[in-house]
This record gives sequence, C-alpha cells and structure tokens, in this order.
Amino acid sequence: MKKILPFITAFLLCSVAVFAQNREVTGTVTDAESGSPLPGANITVKGTSIGTASDVDGKYKLTVPVNASTLVVSSIGYTTQEITLGVSNVVDVKLATSANELEEVVISVGRGAQRTIIDNPVPVDNFTSKELATTGQFTFDKALQYRVPSFNTVNTPVNDASTLLDPYEIRNLGPSRTLILINGKRKNLSSLLYVQFAPGRGETGADLSGIPTDAIKRVEILRDGASAQYGSDAIAGVMNVILKDKFEYSSLNVISGVTSKGDGGTYGLSFNSGTNFAKNGFINYTIGFNQTDNAVRSGTIDPLVEIATFGSYSGPNSESDPANANIINFLKINPTGGNINGTGATTAAKFSYNLGIPVGENMQFYSNAAFVAKKVLSNANYRTPYWRTDFGLLHITDPNGVNYTGDNTLNSAGVEIYKGYMGYMPTFEGDLKDYNATLGVKNESKGWSTDASITIGGNEQLYSVNNTINRGLGAKSPTSFKPGGFSFNHVVGNIDVSKTVTSQINVAFGGEARSETYQIIAGDTASYTKEGSNSFPGIRAENARTNSRFNIGAYLNVTYDITENFLIEGAVRAEKYSDFGSATVWKLSSRLKLLEDKIVLRGSISTGFRAPTLHQIYAQSTQASFAGGTIVLSGLFNNISKEAFALGIPRLTPEKSDNITLGLGITPTSNLSLTLDYYNITISDRIVYSSSITTDDRKLAVPTTELGRILKGSSVGVGNFDLQSVQFFINGIKTQTQGLDVVASYKNLELGTGKLGINVAGNFTLSNEIVGSPNTPKIIASAGASILNAQIRSLLTEGRPQYKVIGGLDYSIGNWNIVVNNTMFGPTKFQDLDNGFAYSDFSITPVTPSKASSNVMNDIKQVFSSAIVTDLNVGYAFSKNISASFTVNNLFNVLPTWKLEAQNADGQVVLSDATSKRLLEGFLAFAGRYKILGYNGSQFSQLGTTFMGQLTFKF
Repeated sequence: MKKILPFITAFLLCSVAVFAQNREVTGTVTDAESGSPLPGANITVKGTSIGTASDVDGKYKLTVPVNASTLVVSSIGYTTQEITLGVSNVVDVKLATSANELEEVVISVGRGAQRTIIDNPVPVDNFTSKELATTGQFTFDKALQYRVPSFNTVNTPVNDASTLLDPYEIRNLGPSRTLILINGKRKNLSSLLYVQFAPGRGETGADLSGIPTDAIKRVEILRDGASAQYGSDAIAGVMNVILKDKFEYSSLNVISGVTSKGDGGTYGLSFNSGTNFAKNGFINYTIGFNQTDNAVRSGTIDPLVEIATFGSYSGPNSESDPANANIINFLKINPTGGNINGTGATTAAKFSYNLGIPVGENMQFYSNAAFVAKKVLSNANYRTPYWRTDFGLLHITDPNGVNYTGDNTLNSAGVEIYKGYMGYMPTFEGDLKDYNATLGVKNESKGWSTDASITIGGNEQLYSVNNTINRGLGAKSPTSFKPGGFSFNHVVGNIDVSKTVTSQINVAFGGEARSETYQIIAGDTASYTKEGSNSFPGIRAENARTNSRFNIGAYLNVTYDITENFLIEGAVRAEKYSDFGSATVWKLSSRLKLLEDKIVLRGSISTGFRAPTLHQIYAQSTQASFAGGTIVLSGLFNNISKEAFALGIPRLTPEKSDNITLGLGITPTSNLSLTLDYYNITISDRIVYSSSITTDDRKLAVPTTELGRILKGSSVGVGNFDLQSVQFFINGIKTQTQGLDVVASYKNLELGTGKLGINVAGNFTLSNEIVGSPNTPKIIASAGASILNAQIRSLLTEGRPQYKVIGGLDYSIGNWNIVVNNTMFGPTKFQDLDNGFAYSDFSITPVTPSKASSNVMNDIKQVFSSAIVTDLNVGYAFSKNISASFTVNNLFNVLPTWKLEAQNADGQVVLSDATSKRLLEGFLAFAGRYKILGYNGSQFSQLGTTFMGQLTFKF
C-alpha cells in the first residue's frame, strides 16, 4: 500500500484545477413518443469531454463553459440530437427512437474529442448487453464468438490448464495482440501461458470468461491498431468493456441449460442492482454464480491405430495377432479406452461494481472493481494397462468402476488383463482468482478535462492432479500432487488531459506508468522429482522464480476538423521499459463525409509495438516422459538462461507493426447502412514459441554438433538424464495479415404489426502468411533443425477460420422478440507432425524417393470443412417486471467435420492407400479418442445442439 499511495497522491494533485465561472444548464430528457423520462441519457458539450447523464427521472444538470454553444444528447436506441444553447438555462430534450441504435452513441474508445460510430475515422463495433444475452452463450467470450466476425475462440480438445480460460483472438493475431480495457483502463493479463498445439500457442491474454455479462452496459471493439494511443498489445485492436453505471432497476437472472445429449448442464444465478445518490452519483453492482458440468465427447478407438501406437503392428492384419490380444480384449469392453474428454466442469463466483461520486460541480471520483474465483475439473487421457504399466499403483478404479487393490486375474467383465490391473485416469483441478480495481478522479475546469487514475489487477492459478502416480517413486508415490502454478499482477497509473482549443481543434495528452510482476510457483517435490506426476508434471523448484519490470509512457493526440465534413487526427506515443529499452510509435487517420453524411470515407496508417510478456521472457520448464525403455526429457529454456545464450538466442525485443486501414460507410436511408473496411497488418520480429528442437547426435558419448553438446550438458536436466529436445521464445518471424470487415444492417422493416431487423457482418481473411524465412540461430540451423516446423506454421497461418459471416434476423411483435442467427465458419487447416511415421513404415514408395524416411504428414493436412451454425432465441415479456427467453444453439446439431487433404503427389500416394489413410486419421485423433476435433481444435464447438433458458425479474 505504501508503494501505491505516492501514485494516488501525485495523480490527485495533477487533477485539481481552479474552478472558473461557468454556466449551469438543467433540463429533462424524455421519449418523444411516450413522454416517459429517459434515465442514463448522455448530455455532453459538443467538441469536449464535458458531460453528464440524466438521472432516474430523466433530469440532468451540467456546468458548461460560458462560450459553449451546443449540447449533444444521446441514448442507446435513440437518435442523437444537437441542441443549440440559447439564453435560457433550462433545456428540455425529446429523443426520437433511432433506426441505427448504437451507431449514434458517443463512443469511449480512442483519445481526443468524443464521437459517434459513424463520425469516427476508424471502425468500431458496439454491442449492448442485450445483444450479447440473445446469443444464449454462458460466458462473455463465447457470446463474442457469435456476435463479432473477427473474434474467434473455442474450447480446446485437450483441457488441463486451458479449462480455466480458452485462447481468443481478433483478426487471427493471437490473444496477446488485442488490448482489453475495463471502463477505458487496462485489464490485467492471465498468468497462464498457452502451450497446447492449438491456436494461441505460446501466448497469453486477459480472462474474458471471468467478466460477468450482466455487469456490462456495452462493449466497444476498435478494429484498428491503437498502440500510439494505448501502448503495447493494441496491434489488432482494442476491446473496451463499459460497465453499467446509472441505476435504472434491479434484476435477477436465473439461467439453466443442457446439451442435446443430456450432459454439460449449466446453472447460473446473477443479481444486478445499485442506487443513485446526490447529484449524478451512482453505484451499480453485480453478483453472479454459475456452474457448468462436463460434456463428454469421447470417440471410439480404432483398434488397428491403437495397436500401431501401443502394440505390435505388422500391417492390416495386426488385430488378429495374438501379441495384441491384450489391446483387443480391453477395447471390447472399453471401446472409448476409458477416456472422458470434451469440456471440463467449471464452478465460478463473480462480483463487480461501478461507482461514481460527484465532488462539487465539475469533479467526479470514480471507482470500479471485479473479482472472480473459478474452480475447474477435467480429465487426462485414460492410462490403459498396455500404455502405462504402473502395477504398483493401488486403489485405482477401472472404467467400469471396479477398484483393484491386488493381483486379481480378471477384470470386471471377466477378461484377463495384466493380472487385474485396468489402468487409471488422472484428473486435473485448477483454482483461479482474478481481480481488477480502479480508483480515479475526473475534473472539468476552464475547458480542460483531466482524468487521473490508478488501476491494480492480478491473476493467480494453482493446480492439482489426482488419481495418478510418479512412476519414478515406485510404491512410495502418492496419488495426489500439487504441481504448482502461476501468478501475474500489475499496477497502472494514468493521467489523461484534453481540451478543445478551438471549435476545430482538440488536443489530448497523457502518461502512464505501469509495473508488472510474474511469478512461477513450484510444485510439491513429489510432483516433479524423477518422472514427475504422470499427465501433468510439477514445476521444478529451480524453475520457480519471481520477475518484475516497470515502464513509463506518454502520448499526444491532436484532432483537427478542417471542415464540418473533413477530419484528420494524429497521435504519437513513446514508452520506455526497464528490461528492453524504448519504443516510439505514431498514427494518422482521417474521415471525409459526403452527400449529407450518406457516404463516409475513412482510413488510417500507423505503427505499433507489442512488448514481450514476462511469461515469454521468464517461463522455463522441464518435463520427463518414458519412451524407448528409458526416461527422456524435453525443456523450455527461458530467454535469459545460459542455454539460450549458448544456442545463440538473442534477448527478446518488442514486436513492431505497420497497420493500414481503409474504409467506406454508406447510409442511404435512416434504416439502411453498410460499412466495408480493409486492413493490412505487418508484424516484424514477431515472437514465436519454437517447435521442438532436437538432434540425434545428443545420444552419443561425445555429440558431434554444438546443439547436441548443449542438450547433453544442459543444467536443466534431471538427475542423470539429458534433454531430448528444447523449445524457446524468439523474435523469429515476419507476418502479414490482410482482410476485409463487412457490416450491413437494415432495420425497422414493417412486417405485420411487428418490426424486423436484418444484420449481416463478416470477416474475410485475404492472406495470413509468414514473410521470408524464420530467424533460426546458426547453431540450430547447422544441426539441420528449424525454429518453425510445418506444424507451427500451420497453427499461425491457418488455425482460425478463413472467413466468418454472421447473418441475423431480429423480429419484435407485441411482447415477443425472436432472434435467428446463422454463423458461417470458414475452413481451418492443421498440419500435425507428431505421428512419428515415415513412408517406409507403411511400405509405401513416395514419388520423391528421398522422402522415404521423412514424416508422411509433411505432405498432408487436416482440413476442417466450412459449416453454418444456426441459433434461435425466443423472448417473451410477461409484464414489465418479468420476462423469459429460450435459446437453442446449433439448432440443426452441426458438428465440425474434417478430412485429410494431400498437398502434393507424395501425399496423394499415402491417401490412396486405405490402410495408410486409416492410420493417419487415427493418429490425428489419438486412435479415435478425439474423433470430432482431432488434437488441434476446430472453428466451433463440438458439443452440438444446446438449450438455454433464462428467467428475468426486474424490480
């Protein structure tokens, strides 16, 4: 607290200004049609950030500069009005309902003078909490998946730590390149570093799933690079989550749902309330509890592939080989191999509040905070007896529930298998705590707007694994372990100042100071000694560490309305980090309105940067596994280790980006609108989590390559065991991503006695490619290895949908509201290299003879087909206080489907052989355990049809 107090004192002092003689304007905002008061309407002085909101009775009071001439009044669902100030200090406003709804709302994201969406020089999406709720999705991140075309997230096939939160991204650029704000302030990152072979690998992001949807007023997504305004992480864009503020009514939401298979039950209870006090004071808070049961989508195992993986494979007839009888007999009674995979079970409690306290006429103290606690449970792959022969493990149950404690010769079905040992299934449990809080003060004086604040935030994850063993400890092994975890927190101080210098020029400037701390928490000794706990080895004590850094930054933003229709805006920002140095970026943007605002041309060009996260700099791990009759190790060298230095891996530096955006907006009528935005994002020195680097000569007593000698002599080895392979983070590649965002809307169509709205939005990736060759260090290249194999290339460039289009119909009639959304997911592709089979293993002669010993998956990709998912939401208001809705997601039970696709003649040779194709399809799905998704994931959920009901009480 002592460290924080100087921040608070400094920023509060900076925000205090001398009060000037101003004019006080009062009035009431009402609905033009019904005459009822409109609470929460925004009233601002045009061209400034001076403003207020109407209270529960629609009344407002605003102190304005004596030279102010125009008020801008807006409210969600109503047409914005500009009111010319006359002699009278009483200004009543009647707002008419708007066909364009959110397009007329003054947006918060960005710097400088506040503007509406259609008036902005860069593209911004805007969604209300109601629009998010009609998706029928249980968490905020999944609701965005079905509302924002450029936003993608999906449950990963292999769970463990990613059960706590799934990776997400905008414009296929990874979670770490989208900045998340809460009420305009930076949200803390998660402590989790994604390591699964799925999109988002090697990165981290904020925990969007922990933000309670019922606390949200609206969400703004700036689809443009904004590093010059906000600093690191804003390469793909900025998401600003705006919390509910002025209290209108209390609400209680009761939610329940289930999948069409009867599993994956969801249960939720959320209460939102608050109060208004003093003059423009408010508090709004939300409390929520929810639980999601696991949904099982285990596939049936293909015996031939299982034999090729664990048994004695000799060709298509291997199933009849007596040597494989143990596998065949086990699968007869356990066709899924005992696996329970799909989605894990989650229990969460969430709390948030938003507070505003007026201090005098021109100052406001504000605060918001949130806390979420989550507990998840998922299952590792079932350790079949022919996979893991851990005979010493006692009190482990088989898939049929029989507990084995000795050398029984029969299993629960009467089949002899390994003297009664039936294998076991480890479980993974994760505990997450995430918090953020902001304190600040806003002040208006002599036309200057000042906002000073301090924000704290953190994320901690601790893990447990049960029902497993550390085989290296033999009979002394426990069956429950604490493998450690991770923690991340930051403290951020901000001061932002703006002023409308003239009626045409607005100037904004400010600064930020931020400290970050990342902690790696060691597991208990039994979890990492020798082989470590099977399925999820613990974090070794020597890899545990705490690291921090500090950075300061400042920006300047100038907006110039050359004419009423022509705008230019420029921004520049400089930052200095304690660990890698400085970065300076800039941005220019412009907007031209034509034909009485019916056509808008807009564009921007900017540079950006992303600082390497502390996770990427300091994460280090070693993992032991049993292979080829011995223990082998793989490791992640952190960026400052002596091994990284020996390999020639340079210290991480910031990524650099060049962004270009060009847009067109057409509004021929008040009901019809269309926007089209092109983007081009080039990232240099992009940080990647390398592929697994190894060399065969490491096995020699005296390795012949430098890479082999480093692996053999590494200090991160365990006991007498050497490293088999290594991975690391490196500024390794340059990428270019191009695409189109399209949004079309036609609203207020008369249909019977009701009104119909039609919305179509799409994101189309024109190209997403790696430019040039990876930056492979010389020592690695000389050993014939590369930092970026075909699998990692595929994840980076093809792992998200090539396009996504959302088409929706929204029909309101009487007390009924019906929403139908169709989401078209484009194809995704993966190239998996971990099957370990060469052409010679299949007795297949490749077209290129030199490939006989190479991996067959170099020439074949797993391709997920395009699909359309239909969602239906039906809502009914029983009264003004009670309403209900029922949602069917994935109405037609569409599941992800994939096939193998040859990339050349050699790949076609493999797929033309029925047995080879069967084996490869099995390898990609772990012999069929992950039949729907494979091991890498897909464009959308594997759960099929789900049902969700919600009952809302207002009071």
